[in-house]
Amino acid sequence: MNSPDLQRTVFLLLLAAVTAAFFWILLPFFGAVLWAVALAILFTPLYKRLLKRMPGRHNLAALATLTICLVIVIIPLALVTVSLVQEASLVTQRIRTGEINFGRYFQQVLGALPQWLNNLLSRFGLGDVETMLSKVAQGAAQTGQLVATQALNIGQNTFDFLVSFALMLYMLYFLLRDGTALSKTVRQALPMARPHTHFLLNKFTTVIRATVKGNVAVAAVQGALGGLAFWVLGVQGALLWAVLMAFLSLLPAVGAALIWLPVAIYFLATGHIWEGVALIVFGVVVIGLVDNVLRPILVGKDTQMPDYIVLMSTVGGMALFGVNGFVIGPVVAALFMATWDLFASSNEEAEGPPG
Repeated sequence: MNSPDLQRTVFLLLLAAVTAAFFWILLPFFGAVLWAVALAILFTPLYKRLLKRMPGRHNLAALATLTICLVIVIIPLALVTVSLVQEASLVTQRIRTGEINFGRYFQQVLGALPQWLNNLLSRFGLGDVETMLSKVAQGAAQTGQLVATQALNIGQNTFDFLVSFALMLYMLYFLLRDGTALSKTVRQALPMARPHTHFLLNKFTTVIRATVKGNVAVAAVQGALGGLAFWVLGVQGALLWAVLMAFLSLLPAVGAALIWLPVAIYFLATGHIWEGVALIVFGVVVIGLVDNVLRPILVGKDTQMPDYIVLMSTVGGMALFGVNGFVIGPVVAALFMATWDLFASSNEEAEGPPG
């Protein structure tokens, strides 16, 4: 009864059970693990360069790489977050005092529109100022409630965040130091043909590196440029709008124009022609072309996916996993396409050339 086939079946079931249990244990720290892996993939080339300058000193090279990661990525991000919280509080206060009044801005834009366009808007229920003000007030109340709830959650989860952050740094150190050996072990352990394993793992690392390095860098540059333009033009809350533009820049075919274009329209409608024209030109020529210039340099043409695939996978990933989804979504989409490409090529090889 204790045949080799039965032994292998039991072993595979045990392997699947303990693997599922291990991932279940790590699930509360999924974000920390994800970002540790992503940053390790991104900074491994730097670690290898440092290791060449200090041969055999793996611990020191990993510690130096971790320090550089803290200085150029994590600490600036923390400082921007603190400044953003202060800016958001200031903007919220100005909205409450009436210094910033979106209803008045909307009324000014409507007053500057031609009569035929106002009539068209009225047919769709968009020309009634009172109704629009009511909708704006309702939306502002819901947004304020959401922000307050999130702030309360952040306060309650501060300890969890600190634990996850420490765990991420801890894992990042060991992934930098032992990542090459770990990658080799995974390649040998996966029950697939060696070329297929090599191709899929390379695709995984390439897409993560491209997503983090390319998309985040492009989003940061577009947000910074948009915030700078707003600051020069005297728009209140420039840092807040810069972060929103950076966030929207993560979504292909949407981009920062959802923020700067309405502001440009407001400038034109209220008689600030030069400001409106300058913002449109800057948005189209400078902000809009950043993606076309920087992304091929940072990402590379061989890692590009169709824009509609990137858009759907990014939006879907963020809907399911929050901020982590902008990495998970494109990675899953890329692996999906790569796996089906391997399947199709395997079928062609199995069928052989036509007789």
